[in-house]
Amino acid sequence: QVQLVESGGGLVQAGGSLRLSCAASGRTFSTYNMGWFRQAPGREREFVAAIGRTGGRPVYADSIKERFTISRDNAESTAYLQMNSLKSEDTAVYYCAADRSHLFLTTRASEYNYWGQGTQVTVSS
Repeated sequence: QVQLVESGGGLVQAGGSLRLSCAASGRTFSTYNMGWFRQAPGREREFVAAIGRTGGRPVYADSIKERFTISRDNAESTAYLQMNSLKSEDTAVYYCAADRSHLFLTTRASEYNYWGQGTQVTVSS
């Protein structure tokens, strides 16, 4: 089992940047695919980005492609989401998640086994 703790959220002006971190407990971080999701008020949780166990060939949602970058540091058991050129529509609670089961990356929230508590990102226009 792994516990995930997100940090780095906050209030930022449109066009600004934030870097979210997801710190994982335990020594098995490298055995999980990692994903970031977000949920805005009144909306369903949506996929943002995912990265494989070794960090290669991440997958991104079309809405954030070329603005956000997912990465991971297995030595530090931490995943990151660098968010640039933020827009008001990026306002949401951002969650990181770990998938222990799938060989390939998945964009479905239901297929992730472990979740963090979320961190609020608010983008003012």
